[in-house]
Amino acid sequence: MERYNKITNKNQREIVLLQGRPCAWGKCIFCDYIADNSTDEIAMNQRNLEVLSRITGEFGVLEVINSGSCFELPENTLKEIRRIIQEKKIKKLFLESHWMYRHRLQSMRDFMGIPIIFKIGVETFDWDFRENYLNKHANFTSAKEVRKYFDSPCLLVGMQGQTKEMIAKDIALLKKYFPLGTINVFTNNSTSVKRDEKLVDWFMETYHSLLDDPTIEVLYEKTDFGVGD
Repeated sequence: MERYNKITNKNQREIVLLQGRPCAWGKCIFCDYIADNSTDEIAMNQRNLEVLSRITGEFGVLEVINSGSCFELPENTLKEIRRIIQEKKIKKLFLESHWMYRHRLQSMRDFMGIPIIFKIGVETFDWDFRENYLNKHANFTSAKEVRKYFDSPCLLVGMQGQTKEMIAKDIALLKKYFPLGTINVFTNNSTSVKRDEKLVDWFMETYHSLLDDPTIEVLYEKTDFGVGD
């Protein structure tokens, strides 16, 4: 599994995929990404510190992801991230968190000591689809509410059960309320959720301009950031 890469098009940065404890929720019906975790803190720290040693600081921007939330990374890993930020003169950090940790975001900002762009896996702003089908356990009722805490939502498009209208509304809300965002095109995995090929084709044709939008990153494959497998 590749755990380090450089993103050189939009929002240039280094990105690392680290290993954390099991996702605190771990019940989203569409997700099998959470398998990359451990309860062996010594082994996790060893692996993570090796990956972090590859950071050069050349862009002054770093993104750290794991199969869950940044708050599930081991303490020693978080301390090493902070040390590298200082050593490599990193000026901006991207982290991801589940909605359940929204009241802890400022504590992480204080700990790291630099501006953090917090991502959140919204998947969709449609409450019924998100909660009753995807089982996301993120009971916000509006994009405006999410924006109080987070800077960059991640949307998921192209699933059976979604509609064009839902996707169009999600993208409009993303553009209205957030400075940055990511749109992940759903890829079939080991879960029961299936990709809607016609919906994906419609999205890629209708929203092709997003590929050139500096504020939106469209991931057609889940490994488009160059990490994972």
